Amino acid sequence: MFSIVLNIVGSLFHLYVAARLYALAPVRSRIPARAWWIGALLLWCVYIAGVHLGDAALDWRWWPGQFAVTWLGISFVMSMCLLLADLASGFGFWWRAHTQAIRAAGAVAGVLLAAFALYQGMRAPVIVEQEVVIENLPPALDGAVIAAVSDIHLGAQRRSDWMAARVAQINALQPAAVLLVGDLVEDEPIGEPQLAGVLRGFRAPLGVWAVTGNHEFYGDAETTVSEFAEGGVRWLRDRQVELAPGLVLAGIEDIGATMRRGGSLTDGLARILPDAHGKATILMSHIPASAVVEEASRRGVGLMLSGHTHGGQIWPFSHAVEQRFPKYAGAYEVGGMTLFVTRGAGSWGPRMRLWKAGEIVKITLRAPQGATT
Repeated sequence: MFSIVLNIVGSLFHLYVAARLYALAPVRSRIPARAWWIGALLLWCVYIAGVHLGDAALDWRWWPGQFAVTWLGISFVMSMCLLLADLASGFGFWWRAHTQAIRAAGAVAGVLLAAFALYQGMRAPVIVEQEVVIENLPPALDGAVIAAVSDIHLGAQRRSDWMAARVAQINALQPAAVLLVGDLVEDEPIGEPQLAGVLRGFRAPLGVWAVTGNHEFYGDAETTVSEFAEGGVRWLRDRQVELAPGLVLAGIEDIGATMRRGGSLTDGLARILPDAHGKATILMSHIPASAVVEEASRRGVGLMLSGHTHGGQIWPFSHAVEQRFPKYAGAYEVGGMTLFVTRGAGSWGPRMRLWKAGEIVKITLRAPQGATT
């Protein structure tokens, strides 16, 4: 079904962009109609082939697959700009003397915006800093730094060398702990022997911890878990640990996987946090579902970390994502608990982001004012 939707939507974007670009006098005067439309047809065929091959494949199929999703993103951004130009000119029914100039401006804007989105999607994630006051945090842990990163999406687009650069970025923050908040792979395990060595490069005295996201379960989740575990990553799959004296770190399994097994959204929370225990608690849950957020707050969690939304990734999809997840990017206060939803370090589909780049979150923990040793 998803491929069918991509076929239809992508084909419409492609046709609209091709038609509008050929309506520009400088293009039409230089390229014969037959040559233009044969070229457009061939491009469309490559796009359709790429959709069916898939961009998650780790062999030669990555190239047409990645072209397909990238062209989908580019043609979407181009369509938005060209449509605005059409609306401004009344689709050529008014301001006829200026229609060509308006359409040309729309085309140029589309190219520039698509290029910017590609740059934002391919650049290194930015560091976002956040201070969080956590109830019951021991004063000895005041000022401790936690590095959180989600939606890495290792796979065809990002391999061990990309991850090595992220390890260096995170180590520069001198974190006490590193928290990987799900969707660490695109689908399948990446199968690179060097990944374990890269992951063992993390420098965090309180360890590197991870939870599963939905993408882990699109492939062989258990092998993915093993690949990361070989690199020293410890998984919290509906369990908690005492990260440091007085500080609990809890993590729940991807809620989609839990529900497919017949459970409910909050089953994982009920198992690992049966009641408020009076200790400072950090919860990792990949998907910021409202029911999980509210239940975590009721159970005394001080800080909840999520990802999944990518911050909408390409505007204006952020508005659609916000309808599904009202708390979809940044920090929120929920009944005394801080929820931070990260945009993630990678991307899904086209390696594009509009407007904001991917991110790694540096969180400085703070004890409540007046807390004593």
